[in-house]
Amino acid sequence: MSNLRKRGLTTAVICSGPFLKLGQAQARVFGVPELPLLEIQHPLGGQSIEGVKARAEHAVTQFVKLLKEKAQ
Repeated sequence: MSNLRKRGLTTAVICSGPFLKLGQAQARVFGVPELPLLEIQHPLGGQSIEGVKARAEHAVTQFVKLLKEKAQ
């Protein structure tokens, strides 16, 4: 992910709430501190397919917003 970001591609990482700080730390370690983190509801594991789909839809909405902001 960090290599794609460094090449100028629009990228993001999907994280559930408890993992946001870890995601931010890892982004800094890999040299992309501005890497967007798309937050989804925790937990993801153990969810029904409907729960996973709902979280995915939420992440997609955030990523589309990110793409629109970048296009401006």
